[in-house]
Amino acid sequence: MAVIQAIRTALFYVLFIGQTAIVAIVLGIIALITGRTRFSWWLAVYWCSSNLAYLRALTGVKTVVTGMENIPEGGCIIAAKHQSDWDVFALFPYTGRPAYIVKKELMRIPFFGWAARSLDCIEVDRKKGAEAIPSMMRQAHAAIARGCRIVIFPEGTRRAPLAAPDYRQGIARLYGELGVPVVPVALNSGLFWGRNSPIIWPGTAEARFLPAIEPGLAPNVFMERLKKAIESDSDALILKADEQGLSRPVGPELRSKLDALKQSAAKTP
Repeated sequence: MAVIQAIRTALFYVLFIGQTAIVAIVLGIIALITGRTRFSWWLAVYWCSSNLAYLRALTGVKTVVTGMENIPEGGCIIAAKHQSDWDVFALFPYTGRPAYIVKKELMRIPFFGWAARSLDCIEVDRKKGAEAIPSMMRQAHAAIARGCRIVIFPEGTRRAPLAAPDYRQGIARLYGELGVPVVPVALNSGLFWGRNSPIIWPGTAEARFLPAIEPGLAPNVFMERLKKAIESDSDALILKADEQGLSRPVGPELRSKLDALKQSAAKTP
């Protein structure tokens, strides 16, 4: 099973990486010549939807996204758990005109960075820490003014399922300065396509848009509500997938965490 799945994964990566390179070159050239166009937007939509189709056909990863009714009209921040590259593709169709917050290193890649900038991506230099926040804020204000929804992964990087949460302060600063609702997003994608995993495992990756957090809360109150919403619902989605049966190998560390999660859920009235 593992050997077959590794071959299927390799075929997916060939398509994924090859297509990404071609799309980035085309979008980058368009961005240099004319900036954002309807065609470039269509190509970005195609890139996301086709990657999800390749995932399902080649690796057996199905996609389920729910809770779109919780996304308010107008400007908002969409703050999602981040466990996999799947998260970018799966959320994209429901974000209106998204402005993803992207690390500086990606924006410096020729063609890819030019394309990303033309598609409203916001650059952040994580190496600067708090010093990077003013630049991010200026870009975020401009994106909201253009009618975008800000999409951010508050932990800054992909994390393994059930890893201890590590939320950065950038989301709290965005929330305080922009004065718009924040929509938390829970997901379980890391169970199937983990960070640096050589094999993508079959299963149903789920994402759930949760009720929006209203603007105007104190930073500590907001952060507590955000973490509680994302973590508790992500845990529920992970537990659901485990109860349905995982095709991937489950090591002793993850199994211990899953068992502890089950016990905790059983005690909750």
